[in-house]
Amino acid sequence: MKLRQVSDLSDFSRGHWLRELLCRGEEPSHVQSSPDGQHVLLLQKSRPPALPRVVAFQRHSIAGADLERSWQPPQPAPVGLLFLQSPVVPVSWVLAVVWEHGRTEVWHFVVAVGWQLLQTLELCQGARARVVSVCSQGASLVWCEERPPLGAHSDVSKCTFRFCVCARALELGEQGVRLGTARIVLHNSPEYQVLASPQHVFLVPAAAGFATTSKFLLIWHPEKAEFTITAPSAGFIHSKVLRSSSESDFKKLLLGSVGLLSGFAPLDIHTSTVSNSGGLLLVSTKGSVSIVEPDGTQRHIFDLEGGPLAQGSPVQLKTFGSILACVLAGVLYLVDQNSGRLVEKEVLSMKEVHFLESQGEEDSIQLLSQSGIYSFSFSKPEDNSRPEPCLVEMVFEEACRYYQRRSLSSSKLTVEKLKKGGTFQAPVVLAAILQHSLHQKQKPARSLQDSYAKLLSTVSLELQSYMSLELLKTCVVCAPESEVESYCKELVEQEVSRILQSDMDKDNLAYLNSVFASFPKAAWKATRSCLQLQHNGDGLLVARATPEVWKKVLCQPQLEEVGQNGMVPLFELICASFLRFKPQWLPSFVELTQQYVSSSWSYGSKEGPEGRVPLYKRALGVLAQKNKHGKADEEMELELLLCSKRPKAVLQALHLLIHLKQWQRVVEVAEKFSKLSPLLNKEIFITLLAEFAQHRELDPYLDRLWPLCPAELTTSDILTTVLQHLPHSQEDPVPFSSEGNQLTVGLLKPLLQRVVQRPSVQDEMYSDALQSSTFPPPTPPREH
Repeated sequence: MKLRQVSDLSDFSRGHWLRELLCRGEEPSHVQSSPDGQHVLLLQKSRPPALPRVVAFQRHSIAGADLERSWQPPQPAPVGLLFLQSPVVPVSWVLAVVWEHGRTEVWHFVVAVGWQLLQTLELCQGARARVVSVCSQGASLVWCEERPPLGAHSDVSKCTFRFCVCARALELGEQGVRLGTARIVLHNSPEYQVLASPQHVFLVPAAAGFATTSKFLLIWHPEKAEFTITAPSAGFIHSKVLRSSSESDFKKLLLGSVGLLSGFAPLDIHTSTVSNSGGLLLVSTKGSVSIVEPDGTQRHIFDLEGGPLAQGSPVQLKTFGSILACVLAGVLYLVDQNSGRLVEKEVLSMKEVHFLESQGEEDSIQLLSQSGIYSFSFSKPEDNSRPEPCLVEMVFEEACRYYQRRSLSSSKLTVEKLKKGGTFQAPVVLAAILQHSLHQKQKPARSLQDSYAKLLSTVSLELQSYMSLELLKTCVVCAPESEVESYCKELVEQEVSRILQSDMDKDNLAYLNSVFASFPKAAWKATRSCLQLQHNGDGLLVARATPEVWKKVLCQPQLEEVGQNGMVPLFELICASFLRFKPQWLPSFVELTQQYVSSSWSYGSKEGPEGRVPLYKRALGVLAQKNKHGKADEEMELELLLCSKRPKAVLQALHLLIHLKQWQRVVEVAEKFSKLSPLLNKEIFITLLAEFAQHRELDPYLDRLWPLCPAELTTSDILTTVLQHLPHSQEDPVPFSSEGNQLTVGLLKPLLQRVVQRPSVQDEMYSDALQSSTFPPPTPPREH
């Protein structure tokens, strides 16, 4: 990176005064350049006796009237300098100066004439309103204004929500400037700073805001009339479409999220600005730089050096293409926004600098200082450039976090200490292997130590997987929209496969939850691939997953890990995917899982997954969460109960079939599951015998039911069960009923005959003695 002076300010009109203002030691509160880069505006807040002012300076000493506006406190001060594009060809842009009391002055610059005031407009509708923040979003002005209460309120909370966010179209035409109808975007809100991107408006709470409302950000989507609530500590929280003005109340917007938001920590924001990609850049007081995307997600980018930032220490931020430029305490940082890698760090000789627009040059940065305008040029990394510095740096940064968590020392571990200390060899070895293996394609391989080479052979597959994953991510970023979906499917498959090969901690589980929620179909296909699910020649579902993968599937985290943040265990995630994409496979999958459990853990073991909640109950829990339930869900519940082959589940399924009056299936289930155990056989038969005593629906199936009678049941047991379940009649019993649905001895006779003719247990005990050739046995000889 090279520093080059492009102007000593002598090419500006009144350049000596510009230099004088910059050298006074009173830092301008705001410096802004015009879209064409030919004008620099200073919003100067001076101490008495000097007056605060807005001054415009033109490059190349363009002649004409100057723009200078000053005011005497406590007169209203300007709150925004906005450059607005105009559809009129002779005027490419105009400058809107918005004052606290809502007055808006629209200026434009004409060559050889200078600055001209086009029109003065009143932005606010109320005379007592005060604008605290303003921005331009497309062809509209968006601002936050204070509307003081009519009377004095003793309740502080009521005074806090005295602001509202408004929007108004500003139309530039040949006939002049015209304001559209004012629209209230959000009313009864706390104070917000509004920052606009091309399609969204970010609402950042003011530093002196109410404690509860300073824990989250709001993002307004004008095209959808939608608000997104997001907290940097938690990410996306809630999104709501405001269809009418009655719904645009701040408290109504937060009504469903108050409990969740109350547990968050207050926002830690030192500086905020909008990047050229449309995200919101945030710098915390600890020096951490992050970006909040329009969808509410947050991503950490970089940590500035120097420790906590003082309240008055300025931080300058601006993006140039994919490079984030940051100036803090005379040091310029250039950071790759995508990877968070520090591209360049330069100590500046200038005390105070301000970023200017670089016309058509994304690989150069222009800085305004007291001595002139300087340009920094940097080269963008090529696709085939050396990839290892970023990757190696990531290794050391991750190692720092890993060792810091396990360190008993209070001193902070840095990358430099890790590289030079020699205490921790693991990241050093891994960095050497990465530099060696990733550089082989570009020049001959460098020699490695024997121990390194042995480790390289061990991690070679992981390296190949990593490189293919990075290549795939690059394809996703660069691919046209028509191909993004196919790349995303492949990316999800690799990510799911990677997680299933790693430790299933709560972070990985939360990540899987987000993957299944964002890409449900791709996650389903990835799960099928990882478990190797397919039908065999007999039409049965088989899985060829390894035992390690099965353990990850069956991993059930502690309740305290899943209850608080809504995480769903992996087994439940997979069951939900089956229900959505292949419901007929779910019972077979549960049965396969149980087979693995029975072969890996003893029955009822507390260490195995069945020691907590049976798998069929976990699958039934997923089924119960469906919004709509129909006949297919009832059939699915039956299949899940029966595939478990547990006695309680089989009996529950039997009672469900009886309730549905599916008598053919009742008999089939009884015949199939009576063979599992004598105890289950007895329970099934007594249940069906009780049903037989109450109605005549089972009469066509008696020839199939009586063979199921257990051997230990006697005729008295059968008659007792029948008498206990006979339907109670309010009329006196008669010998011959005309209804034809009463139980008769003739229906019960075949069963009783079967039991009577069956050899009893005692008969079997004495069968050997009864079949003896001589009975009774001969008398033994007496001894004399």
